[in-house]
Amino acid sequence: MAQIKITQIKSRINAPKDQKLTLDALGIHKMHHSVIKEDTPSVMGMVKKVHHLVEVTKL
Repeated sequence: MAQIKITQIKSRINAPKDQKLTLDALGIHKMHHSVIKEDTPSVMGMVKKVHHLVEVTKL
């Protein structure tokens, strides 16, 4: 399956609690931190929720 790289590009300080928890669930804990995940519907749903805080790159 394809993989994606998710990088946080904006601060989570003023984000609602559910978006902060979504970033935690993705494994992103601070600015410019990146993780590599499988391109599954559940991961893409989480990315969609925080799309304004992250940048997604296909690998």
